Amino acid sequence: MKEKGDKMKKKFFNYTLLLFFICVSVNVKAQNIQVEAKLQQYSIRIGDQTRFFLSVHQPVKEHVNFPKIADTLTGKVQVVNANKPDTAFDPNDKSKATITQSYIITSFDAGTYTIPSYSFGSSEGVLKSDDLMLQVQSVKVDTTKGIYDIRQPIYVSYTFVDWAKDNWYWVLIPFLVVFAIAGLIVYFKTRPKLQPVVKFVQPLVPPHIIALGKLNEIQSKKLWQQEQTKQYYIELSDVLREYLENRYSIKTQEKTTDEILIELRRVEMTDNNKQVLKELLTLADLVKFAKEKPLPVENEQCMDHAINFVKETQQVASKSVTEGGEANV
Repeated sequence: MKEKGDKMKKKFFNYTLLLFFICVSVNVKAQNIQVEAKLQQYSIRIGDQTRFFLSVHQPVKEHVNFPKIADTLTGKVQVVNANKPDTAFDPNDKSKATITQSYIITSFDAGTYTIPSYSFGSSEGVLKSDDLMLQVQSVKVDTTKGIYDIRQPIYVSYTFVDWAKDNWYWVLIPFLVVFAIAGLIVYFKTRPKLQPVVKFVQPLVPPHIIALGKLNEIQSKKLWQQEQTKQYYIELSDVLREYLENRYSIKTQEKTTDEILIELRRVEMTDNNKQVLKELLTLADLVKFAKEKPLPVENEQCMDHAINFVKETQQVASKSVTEGGEANV
């Protein structure tokens, strides 16, 4: 019997201890979420406004449902405006936050009103805020003093100087306008007359005229006759490249002969002239880069072929007789 009594006592102790831990656990969890209600001012005058706050202190991951508030908090306390909820995080613990919903309230009847508690729904059950007391005071009237009529307007003198001080911009703006008009009149009367500027426009020289002139200069230098054959073909090639660029609007600088000939496929030029140009540029490349040494007769023929190529490919818009009897643009 004694053993049986000891077992009963041990079971009772274990159940009591388990119930204690369950209560403590529920209490700690309930303390994780706290609700609060407060007023910005607990005493106002009739018609004045104050703010009513509903706040929830909770873990960030929790979700708490705020109560739905209509147009009035209680019989004669009206809601003027409801603001959006504001969330503020605990600076010491980022896992906790405070969500606050604020309302602007007012009352037009004097008295003391009880703002009831509000229920919040959460995972831990229904939490309720505290009741609040709002005192609405009437405007005090001193009944010991007599009633007087409304005071009549007081007449004061209002001079032009007073008006000018109040409307100074209406005085300054016309003065500035008159001053500006007078200044413009004086300026236009005294400024020196501008003489017409005559601009001489030099006529554009056609590309073939420029090329023929440069070829004549190369001839007069007699470069290949002075053992400067390479320089002779360099200058001859440069003149032809410049002529092609100006005549056909193609890029020839820093391009190989083959690249230039490919560009010329899209221009109007006879096959004979293309063949002549190819032979001229190819021979010039051989002299410049492969140290080719053409015969004197080849040097003479290259100059003649270059001059004929320019003349035959020139752009003729209107014919005019020059001093040399050539047809030019």
